[in-house]
Amino acid sequence: MPDERIILPRTWEGNYYNEGIDKLGLDKLKEECGVFGVIGHPEASALSFFGLHALQHRGEESAGICTTDGEKFYYHRDMGLVKEVFDNDRLDSLQGTTAIGHVRYSTSGESQLQNAQPLVFKYRGGDIAIATNGNIVNAAEIRAELEEQGSIFQTTSDTEVVIHLIARSRQDNIVEAVKEALQRIVGGFAFLIMVNDKLFVAQDPNGLRPLVIGKIGDAYVFASETCAFETVGATYLRDISPGEMLVFDSSGMREYRFAPMERRAMCAMEFIYFSRPDSDMDNINLHSARKRMGKQLAMEAFVDADVVTGVPDSSISAAIGYAEQTGIPYELGLIKNKYTGRTFIQPSQEMRERGVKMKLSAVRKVIEGKRVVMIDDSIVRGTTSLRIVNLLREAGAKEVHVRITSPPYMNPCYYGIDTPSKEELIASSKSVEQIRQKINADSLHFLSKEGLLEAIGRPAGEYNRGMCMGCFDGDYPTKLNEQAAGCGC
Repeated sequence: MPDERIILPRTWEGNYYNEGIDKLGLDKLKEECGVFGVIGHPEASALSFFGLHALQHRGEESAGICTTDGEKFYYHRDMGLVKEVFDNDRLDSLQGTTAIGHVRYSTSGESQLQNAQPLVFKYRGGDIAIATNGNIVNAAEIRAELEEQGSIFQTTSDTEVVIHLIARSRQDNIVEAVKEALQRIVGGFAFLIMVNDKLFVAQDPNGLRPLVIGKIGDAYVFASETCAFETVGATYLRDISPGEMLVFDSSGMREYRFAPMERRAMCAMEFIYFSRPDSDMDNINLHSARKRMGKQLAMEAFVDADVVTGVPDSSISAAIGYAEQTGIPYELGLIKNKYTGRTFIQPSQEMRERGVKMKLSAVRKVIEGKRVVMIDDSIVRGTTSLRIVNLLREAGAKEVHVRITSPPYMNPCYYGIDTPSKEELIASSKSVEQIRQKINADSLHFLSKEGLLEAIGRPAGEYNRGMCMGCFDGDYPTKLNEQAAGCGC
């Protein structure tokens, strides 16, 4: 097995990613990663490439694919986008009919090649690889325990603790060993775990992170979002259930439950921001849900204006909904520059201040002299909202009214979303009026928690109708230990 235990020098980009700020200084929330898997397909590596490409929005830091022919592992991973990491020759070298793939943005573990997934190891049972989306809340506690018992960790990723738990298990078969390991960890996670002759698929007991299963011919495929199925031509079957573990091998699929389903708590930010609008989550189309958020926002906070515009790309659907509800024309008042790309050039402070203009442009002929309603999905620190409002004003906007399709983001996430500390979240210490002044808007309104749930269309029930809204109300679905509470994920 090739040695990939290389620590890369920290780049400016890596530092900024780990601080929850993108390369242009924009304080948008960052998802941790996306996973894709396939079993029983003759072109498993190529299928994984296209599936990961569809999930690229979930992680732009590193990409990797590991395949097996039933006897041997073949894998490659590197820093960069999917299209940069893989070419035809590299994909041809990844043999076998089973594969797991990963795109990463780090929230736990540094931005280094050693943390790129799938993580691949040898243990007494053979080869094992793992790819995950999410965060293990009690990883530090388990890691300390294992290190005291002699385990030597090769990465700083919390995912590695699962491999050590499996390898150290005294269970007499791999299925029970994986189940036992999953029972030890707490958090929000979606796992793909591969050994030479089996593929495991597992979802945390609260269903925090998305994971779906589909079929293409006789092959099974798995992904963080259904948009990947559209790309590879697979048919969606269902979502993986909370606390469920599926095992695939030559005998077919077996269903297990490693834990009872706890309080159902799907991540609200997946609906609001992270997932692609053409994806469906729990049979809810995200474009339609976001349009309903915009309509609900219009009912809660109508303002007389001339145009409605959305901050691309995640807020376009909501802006269309707001415009439809109010009758105010929707316009492309903000255009995203899709070629900002990744950069390893460290810009000056002045260039960082111009970060919004590098990424977004205001259409002057649409904005000039108009009263503008600007729709966005969230306000984190407030710096980006201020820059976009000022961008619109510089383009000649007479008024700028900001409408946000989520409640105030007041608390850090511990389940796989990279957020600043609570002290850095503007809504944790400032009132809506103070935030309005800070971002230089003429008015500001956040969607209510009740309005958000109504717009998403979750079935009635207790605990936020099956949603995790801890970032808004501090009501987290799992117990948080001191390490989690201290590090802010």
